[in-house]
Amino acid sequence: MKLKNIWGIMMILSTEIQNFELLQFFIDNPNDNSHNTIVNSNNDKNMPEEIILVDKNDREIGTGEKMKVHQDGKLHRAFSIFVFNSKNEMLLQKRAKTKYHCGELWTNTCCSHPRSGESLEEATHRRLQEEMGFNCKLKEIASFIYKAKFDNGLTEHEYDHIFTGRFDSEPKLNSEEADDYKWIDLESLKKEIKKNPDDFTVWFKIAIEKVF
Repeated sequence: MKLKNIWGIMMILSTEIQNFELLQFFIDNPNDNSHNTIVNSNNDKNMPEEIILVDKNDREIGTGEKMKVHQDGKLHRAFSIFVFNSKNEMLLQKRAKTKYHCGELWTNTCCSHPRSGESLEEATHRRLQEEMGFNCKLKEIASFIYKAKFDNGLTEHEYDHIFTGRFDSEPKLNSEEADDYKWIDLESLKKEIKKNPDDFTVWFKIAIEKVF
């Protein structure tokens, strides 16, 4: 048998084994929803992401493609998640260098946008799992509007909903989203922000000042 035919058979067998393992996971874990995140994130990578445009009262007024919305600086719905452990330390992430803005800056545990037709509850849990590799109960505690222009020409103009949660283990970072993480108490964090403000994202600094 020719080598290329053997290689082809091996690739088919590998795919079948992966599919069997995924099917077996579904059977063994019928109540585990993490597989939805895996499937959806893979399917969504090549699709334009539509996010929700809002007015100053957070009423929906339409949708827009994510990058176009940030190019035009339109107000849109967003959320920021702040997770604490039992020591009351906050979990920070360092945004991946490859992010479309604010790469390599420290920020809150997770932040993103609900997609068109998606609730805040659905979006917060989806992104926490996608970015940080875990999930936990979340509670909305505040919201605010901010606008910030970046050097690359993009603008964040968000109606930002603030959520908090509790988690006492270690995250499993998605390397496309975050390069690093750390736990830090609020007093030390505020000192760091005061000493090195340019090391942190703008929305994170606003939230710390307004909410925490």
